Amino acid sequence: MKEPQYRGVNELRRMFLEYFESKGHLAMKSFSLVPHNDNSLLLINSGMAPLKPYFTGQEIPPRKRVTTCQKCIRTGDIENIGKTARHGTFFEMLGNFSFGDYFKHEAIAWTWEFLTEVVGLDPDRLYPSVYLEDDEAFDIWNKEIGIPAERIFKFGKEDNFWEHGSGPCGPCSEVYYDRGEAFGCGQPGCTVGCDCDRYIEVWNNVFTQFDNDGKGHYTELEHKNIDTGMGLERLAVVVQGVDSLFTVDTNKALLDRVCQLSHTEYQKEHETDVSSELWRIM
Repeated sequence: MKEPQYRGVNELRRMFLEYFESKGHLAMKSFSLVPHNDNSLLLINSGMAPLKPYFTGQEIPPRKRVTTCQKCIRTGDIENIGKTARHGTFFEMLGNFSFGDYFKHEAIAWTWEFLTEVVGLDPDRLYPSVYLEDDEAFDIWNKEIGIPAERIFKFGKEDNFWEHGSGPCGPCSEVYYDRGEAFGCGQPGCTVGCDCDRYIEVWNNVFTQFDNDGKGHYTELEHKNIDTGMGLERLAVVVQGVDSLFTVDTNKALLDRVCQLSHTEYQKEHETDVSSELWRIM
């Protein structure tokens, strides 16, 4: 398997934003972690959260194509700190968004082009997933991108359908990267979707194409949208070939400082490691 070229977190952020600027997107700065005019959230937890008024039509977006690198906090993941290589509470989410402009064909094609041609990830280590009823996305991956059918995974609503009560929602298409057997659980059935750290999700395309009335009835949206998210630190884990989010270049520098101040040594004792990782986000 081909190993990707080493790139720092700051370089990857720049590459992503410049790539989508070349596709006609307006690059916007990260919004505040404190939501503005949104009582449904205590803290911004995704790249699309500050852009909800554009998706709902409450506000007119500055452009129909937008790209951001949004700072996020997910307190719901705090119990996973130290248990997995891929969970963090504070992270940056790379995103490209379409408000009634392009849809699945362009989003999937650009996902593949950025990961394989711009970043240089080995195509043979990438595995897409789709919602099990989304034949359109499956066909795009299979017939247009050229991914063999047996390498495209179909998952149900829990994994590949984004919705939160009533309102706009839709199927998802994720991309997983195979980090190799050394990061796996060793079980015979270990494959995409396993809870271990071998197959790490690096990209998620959300195809917002339905409106849910809150009672399980779905109608097609007149203007369909794209909401894409990719964890910057997760991408860096893959590109840098390190163990976890906490050992990518920028986070490692912070951890080294935390260890210096606390007179501890990282990656020596598990409990101390978890404490250092939690302090990094304070």
